[in-house]
Amino acid sequence: MSTAYLIVTLLTAAWIGFSGFSLLRRAPFVAQPLTEYGVPRSWWTWLGVAKAAGAAGLLVGLAVPAIGVLAGTCLVLYFVGAVITVLRARSYKTVAFPLLYLAPVVATLAVGSAA
Repeated sequence: MSTAYLIVTLLTAAWIGFSGFSLLRRAPFVAQPLTEYGVPRSWWTWLGVAKAAGAAGLLVGLAVPAIGVLAGTCLVLYFVGAVITVLRARSYKTVAFPLLYLAPVVATLAVGSAA
C-alpha cells in the first residue's frame, strides 16, 4: 500500500463521512437542497447511512482491498445518482456539489488500482 493511497483514502473517507453525518443530523446546508431537489424526507436517513457505510468501507478497504473497491464503486454510483438528481431538478448552479464528492472517490479508486 502506498502512502498516496493511504492519504487519499483517509481524506476521502473523512469527507464522505462528514457528508453522511451532516445528512443524518439534518444540517440545513444539506437538508435545504434535498428539499429543493424533491428528495423525499423518508430517504434522507437511508442516504446518510449509505454515505457513512461507504466511508467506513473505504477505511476497511485499507485492510481488505476488495471491500474498499466495492465501497468505492457503490459511492461512485451514489454520487452519479446525486448528479442526476440535481440535473433533473434543473439546479444547474449546484451540480458542482455532488461532483466535489464524486471526484475524491474516483481518485481513491484510481490511486488504489495503481498501487
